[in-house]
Amino acid sequence: MDEPKGTEGDLGQGGALPPPFRSAVEALRNARLRPQIEMDPTPPPKRLAPYAYALEAAVVDGDDDLADGRLVLLYDPAGHDAWRGSFRLVTLVRADLEPEMAADPLLPDVCWSWLTGALSARGLSYGEASGTVTRASSHYFGGLSERPSASQIEIRASWTPREGLGGVPDTATHLVSWCDLLAQVAGLPPAAPGDASVVTLPQRRGPQSR
Repeated sequence: MDEPKGTEGDLGQGGALPPPFRSAVEALRNARLRPQIEMDPTPPPKRLAPYAYALEAAVVDGDDDLADGRLVLLYDPAGHDAWRGSFRLVTLVRADLEPEMAADPLLPDVCWSWLTGALSARGLSYGEASGTVTRASSHYFGGLSERPSASQIEIRASWTPREGLGGVPDTATHLVSWCDLLAQVAGLPPAAPGDASVVTLPQRRGPQSR
């Protein structure tokens, strides 16, 4: 994966990075991902934690984006009461769906199970998970009336990864599980037979031109 633009000071308060955060970021940079996912660093939010690192990704099929998202790693050396830990992962995932599927009353529960199922399938321990699943429909009128109606699903979530040796969570595996979620939302098959535990939503809107 590419190095983030700018200096290491862009990841936090400036100066030397705390070793746990440095190790967690290096693991994200070195993670091996499935070829359909394009990943790049992006400027992180500056007010959520003393240190932050962010990635944006898209599931790509030729010139089409099937889904996209953002994953942010937050770190507070002093710990955070709401996180119950020093690290926090925050994500946004979204994709277009068929309008009929967007109207399914079970859709929010299914989408949340994609997230928890992706983490469980990789054997990850985490806590304090929270989030929202939002479905939105767009209908076009007037000069835009020739456009077909569009429906989109959006998953916003955050969770606290369990910290391992040296207080560093397994961020590489969390990233891989997040990519499993992204691929699931895009309608791709599991990367391996062992990943088939997440619930499948078979209908989704066709590819969106980039």
